[in-house]
Amino acid sequence: MRKILAIWAAKLSAVAGRLMGKKSSSTPGAIALKICPDLIKQLKKNIKYDIIATCGTNGKTTTNNLLYTALTQNGYKVVCNRMGANMLTGVATAFAMECSWLGRLKADYACLEIDEAYTVKVFEHIKPDYVVVTNLFRDQLDRYGEIETTMEIMSRAFNNSDFPCLILNGDDPISSGFGREYKGTVKYYGISEQVLPQDNDIKEGRFCAVCGTELKYNYCHYSQLGDWFCSECGAKRPAIDFEATDVSLANGLGFSVNGNKFSLNYRGFYNIYNVLAVYSALKCIGVKFESFNTALDEYKPQIGRMEEINLGKPFILNLAKNPAGFNQAISTVLQDTRRKDVIIAVNDKPSDGTDISWLWDVDFEKLAESNLNMLMTSGMRRYDVALRFKYSGITPELIAENIREAILACQSSEAEVCYVLVNYTMLFSTENIMLEIQKEQGRDK
Repeated sequence: MRKILAIWAAKLSAVAGRLMGKKSSSTPGAIALKICPDLIKQLKKNIKYDIIATCGTNGKTTTNNLLYTALTQNGYKVVCNRMGANMLTGVATAFAMECSWLGRLKADYACLEIDEAYTVKVFEHIKPDYVVVTNLFRDQLDRYGEIETTMEIMSRAFNNSDFPCLILNGDDPISSGFGREYKGTVKYYGISEQVLPQDNDIKEGRFCAVCGTELKYNYCHYSQLGDWFCSECGAKRPAIDFEATDVSLANGLGFSVNGNKFSLNYRGFYNIYNVLAVYSALKCIGVKFESFNTALDEYKPQIGRMEEINLGKPFILNLAKNPAGFNQAISTVLQDTRRKDVIIAVNDKPSDGTDISWLWDVDFEKLAESNLNMLMTSGMRRYDVALRFKYSGITPELIAENIREAILACQSSEAEVCYVLVNYTMLFSTENIMLEIQKEQGRDK
């Protein structure tokens, strides 16, 4: 009876939330767990095959949702927290929404994005069969602490969950470290050739986890990801089970994985890792993937994942919430040869992390090389961003109190395209403003 009441409460809460214009991705689950604390434990028994969890600093929403799309393309029924609500309440919402009003759930798989810091808590309720780890970068230091703290939490979660199969990014010396002396099955994916120009990009995991010596690279893709090795103790990039080769960045993304060729109309080199992770997971769980290319073509990125909105010219909205994410977004901006405006908008609310010292680790200097027309900043910490620009040798044309002001200024400029790079709590409000402007001007037709 408590289970049914919890599901009714969650569903009614979701309906009410949508009527109020809210996403309702966590609150319904929070209400359901108040009524039935073991709701997830009860419902997980109805998953016919496997539970796949996706963790990591960047890319987990895209990876999780791509995996969901690939499985549903194969005709499977899947429970998935597609809105990116990746704590316990978001998982509870995902399960409750898939139930009938009588509390019945029939699903083949569960694809669940899980916040790294919440893995221990979530895995107490649901023990995954497979865990995909995308990467680990410094992120929200006031909340997570240094990377070592996050690694300890995740290791404890894996060990307490009957040792699920780990699918790890072998190019990341931090993430791949989970496989060292792990008692369960481990598979690795990676990009096995030099693709990008080599520069002095800031490395998160600069030192060998075994002996402390600074790592060396045969080639580096970005941040600490690449073909790494330790010249002192011999630790190195593990043997890769699923490797991308023949990479092309012309007209989207092209590459091969173990003989299978993929061509994607996506922006961002980092998306190769997201697709690799999904491919690896499908192979590990034994799902046929003849329709994988179709799934990639039909996949619709979540809000702010290089989302393009027409305001008379393309406005490209992208979420970036840490140095690695911003640097990859800037790299994507550099690959676009069009004359461009760029807006950087940063808040420091609790969900963003109140410590914004990471701004000094972002390579804003590179924006000067991007065929830049105008540079603007907005958000609660716009003056901090403007100061960072000053020390990068570039001057913003506008420090906007309201991002709408910046968007309208870019709309009337001579630039061919505008990139809007925002952190978490700026994302939904910025998208809403852009869609409002689009509707007001009749461009939504």
